Amino acid sequence: MERKTAAEYDPQLLKLYDRYVHGDIDRRQFLDDAARFAIGSLTAAALLDSLTPNYAFAQQVAADDERIATEYVSYPSPQGHEKTRAALVQPATEAESKIPGVLVIHENRGLNPYVEDVARRVATAGFLALAPDALAPLGGYPGTDDEGRALQRQLDPEKVTQDFIAAAQYLKAHPACNGKVGVVGFCFGGGMSNELAVRIPEVISAAVPFYGRQPAAEGVPKIKARLLIHYAELDERINVGWPAYEAALKEADIDYAMHMYSGVNHGFHNDTTPRYDEAAAKLAWERTIDFFNETLKVEKL
Repeated sequence: MERKTAAEYDPQLLKLYDRYVHGDIDRRQFLDDAARFAIGSLTAAALLDSLTPNYAFAQQVAADDERIATEYVSYPSPQGHEKTRAALVQPATEAESKIPGVLVIHENRGLNPYVEDVARRVATAGFLALAPDALAPLGGYPGTDDEGRALQRQLDPEKVTQDFIAAAQYLKAHPACNGKVGVVGFCFGGGMSNELAVRIPEVISAAVPFYGRQPAAEGVPKIKARLLIHYAELDERINVGWPAYEAALKEADIDYAMHMYSGVNHGFHNDTTPRYDEAAAKLAWERTIDFFNETLKVEKL
């Protein structure tokens, strides 16, 4: 199946889809409102199907790639859901010394194949990647994003946050980790990346939020991590919070860099949907890995 691009859709339809996937409207309202974009034999349901992630496109690093080793681990989360689960991916070759850890945080629908693939990409770059599944207390990612979003809305947000805090602590203490931990997340995961930088500054050394909600301004002075922030120019919903975040970062003298990617939509890094933009995604990922190399890898004395 050929991947469609954002340019093939009316921008207003893409905004409508963004509202749907973030819970502002339900499926029925999306279909009703999308009907005006349906032309000829094309239906609103067909438009929704074409915008929905196709995970056949997601795999850049195969699950059985010889460069990595993957296992699924359980870890304690006493302030969250007591015990939860994550994919742990590390380079297959034994390192001469311990390596940095990178927490990989999914969108608002659980640990889907796209984010698992991102964790594998992180590991091929020489990091210990941990990708938790917020849906683990409910049985894990259910197989479709619609079901995943519905399940994630059932969970207590503070307990979910505590599960990710526990994941970062687990990663920092892992025997293969050098004690330096970064975090990268997308959409919900981008917001969580910002939140962890505020909540556990003693753990997070570097944070890379992709189009994530900004933390409350009063929490920003707590941040000790360096930040690399990625935004999409057409993402009005998220970008509205940037000016206040930028002002708070400057006032607190936080070390940050922000990149605004021209002409792209929210979710531009997700290579399973038409909103994916190859050029922006590749550039943002190169910057991300370079940033983690700079901030997390400890030079030998």
